[in-house]
Amino acid sequence: MFKHLIVKRPFGLFFFAFQGGVGRPATRRHTRARQAACAAACLVAGLMTSLVPSPAPAQARLLPTASLSLGAATAHVEIAATPEVRNRGLMFRESLPPDHGMLFVFEQETAQCFWMKNTPLPLSIAFIDARGRIINMRDMQPHSEATHCPAGPMRYALEMPRGWFLQYGIEPGQQVEGLPSP
Repeated sequence: MFKHLIVKRPFGLFFFAFQGGVGRPATRRHTRARQAACAAACLVAGLMTSLVPSPAPAQARLLPTASLSLGAATAHVEIAATPEVRNRGLMFRESLPPDHGMLFVFEQETAQCFWMKNTPLPLSIAFIDARGRIINMRDMQPHSEATHCPAGPMRYALEMPRGWFLQYGIEPGQQVEGLPSP
């Protein structure tokens, strides 16, 4: 007979079988051998899957980051400064750490609108002008294709977990410090 051990990991399912001593008493040698085989199989499964990073943290590690000051609040952001990264944004992200978000940086002022297609997180967005002042803010629904646009020309857009701006009392007209140069 075989006993089965199933180890679930983010990128697959590993299945290990080892021979059991059903029907006859096990000797110490057989018991130790089975325990060692099981431990080795679990260790190998853990090593194999830990070498492959999960997609969301890998994307976050590859993007430059910054810390922005908005009054008494600090936002830790990934910087989306290229068209490819801006187009992907926070799509497919399942979660964000507290006080973390994404800053979209544009080469010149724009009236670029945003949507939430393929984004499972509820977010709030602040549109920021070239001087670093918040123009307006909007709450956005997960997976929505409704557009959210700035009320005037903007240079930056800051996406944070929904309610983050309200939580810290951040309002239109407020200055954002620490913005990177485009």
